[in-house]
Amino acid sequence: MPYTNEEGGLLNNFAREPKIYQAEPPTQGQKRTYLFLGIAATVLVVGLIVVAFFVSKSS
Repeated sequence: MPYTNEEGGLLNNFAREPKIYQAEPPTQGQKRTYLFLGIAATVLVVGLIVVAFFVSKSS
C-alpha cells in the first residue's frame, strides 16, 4: 500500500487510483437493448398506474 512518512513519524495512507480509460459509444446492439428496456419500463409503470387507478375506484 502506498504511504508517505511525515514529520514526527506519522504515516499517511493513500487509496490506489483506478486506471483511467475513455468511454466508448454504445454499439447498435446496446442501443437496441436500451430501447427495449426503456419501453418495458414505461409499460410497467403505466400498467401499475392503471391498476392502482382501478383498485382505488373499486373501493
